[in-house]
Amino acid sequence: MDCLFCSIARGEIPSTKVYEDDRVLAFRDIDPKAPFHAVVIPKEHIPSAAAITPENSAIVGHIYEVIAEIARQEKLDKGFRVVTNCGEEGGQTVGHLHFHLLAGRNLGWPPG
Repeated sequence: MDCLFCSIARGEIPSTKVYEDDRVLAFRDIDPKAPFHAVVIPKEHIPSAAAITPENSAIVGHIYEVIAEIARQEKLDKGFRVVTNCGEEGGQTVGHLHFHLLAGRNLGWPPG
């Protein structure tokens, strides 16, 4: 399997880590869309949100716990946005479940 985020999780491709434990890695996005922009991934390969099952869904809860920890650590007190894209039409460009954590500016709606 040739997955960019799996390679980052294994340390084969360098990243600027924000958080890491045995199940999750968070790193700064190389093309940030906000002053703070991290990507949070499960280390286990899950292709997208459409591939979440009863067997692997616990990781999503853990990822949100990690997001809350990163928000505290980075002092994102004014708020933040969490985005996950699913599939080509949903804007997913890497075939590995991931969550964008954005903060540091007004993130109005619709996203822009």
